[in-house]
Amino acid sequence: MKELVLYADGASRGNPGNAGIGVIVYDKTGKVVKTVSKYIGKTTNNVAEYNAFLTAFEEAEKLGAEKIKIFIDSELVFKQYLGEYKINNEALKVLLKKIRERVKVFSNVEVQHILRENNKEADKLANIALNIFEMGGG
Repeated sequence: MKELVLYADGASRGNPGNAGIGVIVYDKTGKVVKTVSKYIGKTTNNVAEYNAFLTAFEEAEKLGAEKIKIFIDSELVFKQYLGEYKINNEALKVLLKKIRERVKVFSNVEVQHILRENNKEADKLANIALNIFEMGGG
């Protein structure tokens, strides 16, 4: 059974403003198998966080994972995913619905909330995407 560990983060400068996502995918030995650093346009920080979370599921599926563990630092996204917080924003509802569909692909999904300090690599990838875009490279 293929197992992957993923870290996901979204960032927005301006809220709403330029936004990017970062995802790091590790195999079960801790080796990096893929990284994603992508500019996603102008949006809010919450939409960026959700897009990073969704991208983690998409990347795990592309890599053929059956069992995944995803770490995110957005308490809002985590609590909404668990159903503990209500979602009022329609865009976030749509993104969560897409995530719920992706969950079904895997035999086992674990999502954990972590502190921002423990998600620095994914955060760095999100900000690299923003920096590249803002310097005219995107």
